[in-house]
Amino acid sequence: MVYISQLVTSFVASAAFGIMFNAPKESLVKCGISGMLGWMVYFILEYNGYGTILATLAASFLIAVISQVMAKHYKTPIIIFSVAGIIPLVPGGLSYDAMRHFVEKDYIGTVTLAAKASMISGALAVGLVFSEVLNLVIRRSGKAPK
Repeated sequence: MVYISQLVTSFVASAAFGIMFNAPKESLVKCGISGMLGWMVYFILEYNGYGTILATLAASFLIAVISQVMAKHYKTPIIIFSVAGIIPLVPGGLSYDAMRHFVEKDYIGTVTLAAKASMISGALAVGLVFSEVLNLVIRRSGKAPK
């Protein structure tokens, strides 16, 4: 039951951000699917004790790969799927908590939470970039599917 609720909420969050991002109407379900699959990878890895950073890295890599495939297949810009897909992974709550600790003058808590939010954000960026680099290497080697 937990998995179903995670699937539904991550799908809705990604598709809803697609609406806010002015993605084409025919792409909204695809945006939801990319976010849902990425979140499930994150949730499964985190649940099994692999850590937040590694789970975020793997999920963002998968979202970027899925986005590249969808963009090529549906002939739309990759950013539509990747931006909407990573929304469930963005550490907004953690960043908010870091700021709240700062305002409350709890600087140790601030540094701890801000460092974790920064590492998660970095893992998001590295996953997206690594996927793009891998895509370029495959295309330049001539082994990319036509």
